[in-house]
Amino acid sequence: MGVILTVTPNPALDVTYWVDDLVKHDSTRVRSVATRAGGKGVNVARVLHAAGHEVLACGFVGGAAGERIREELRSVGVPEAMTPIAGETRRTVAVVDSDATLLLEPGPSVSEAEWQALVEEYRQRLDDADVAVLSGSLPPGAPDDGYAELCRLAGAADVPVILDTSGESLRLGLRGRPAIVKPNNAELASVAPGDTEAAAAEVRARGAGNVVVSLGEQGLLAVTTEGTWRARAEPVEGNPTGAGDAVVAALAAGVAIGQPWPERLAEAVALGGAAVAAPLAGDVDKDTYHRLRTEVQVRKEDSCR
Repeated sequence: MGVILTVTPNPALDVTYWVDDLVKHDSTRVRSVATRAGGKGVNVARVLHAAGHEVLACGFVGGAAGERIREELRSVGVPEAMTPIAGETRRTVAVVDSDATLLLEPGPSVSEAEWQALVEEYRQRLDDADVAVLSGSLPPGAPDDGYAELCRLAGAADVPVILDTSGESLRLGLRGRPAIVKPNNAELASVAPGDTEAAAAEVRARGAGNVVVSLGEQGLLAVTTEGTWRARAEPVEGNPTGAGDAVVAALAAGVAIGQPWPERLAEAVALGGAAVAAPLAGDVDKDTYHRLRTEVQVRKEDSCR
């Protein structure tokens, strides 16, 4: 089996604060803090690496924060081929009490030359890839249709793409015909009208091969070339940051090994819930995963869409 290639054009140095209770417009004492390499595709690579899959994390890094990302990935054994830029890599802050509040910096601007350097790195790495995962926002300066370009390059190399982004990046990225897109309900509603199943069908009509929608505690809805499925397990309490990335990791692994959709979705629900039970994005709680894997219910639906 080849490499699962993850691309995070706008990675971040993730800072997580745990507090008893976050009160707006007041001081809050932090009980503990953690700092690590982050960004959606980086989280996907971390989950896949921990599960024993061969991965390669690509994206942009710059400045001291960017170097810390590379060092931290090396320290946990995640291979990386990051493209250097002149700007400073952004930071994200998650404040976790009974829920999570996220503060997301916009990211450094990239030049046309820097974007082309990433494209060329990606093009070369596709030769050894089974699957490509394109995740997160595009940084300022990147072309609005950057994900469509990366999808087309992967298509030319016969490498399926999983696209996990939102807004204009998602709308334009569909033109590259990704194999799977993985929006949450709000992200889906921002690019397609109608109820969830109708919107997913519309996204397929615009170019996505398959659509897997994260529905929070309601699990996943998958509208695919082989039918429509719903998958869910009992909800898990914890930090939901990174749960969607664990879902993408399961989908990528499923594509790489040719796993049927019902098993693929069961893995995705279990791994997503296990990520909620873990304290940091990019980690999963193994006991929770094994428990959920036996409890996930996957149901195929009749559909005339």
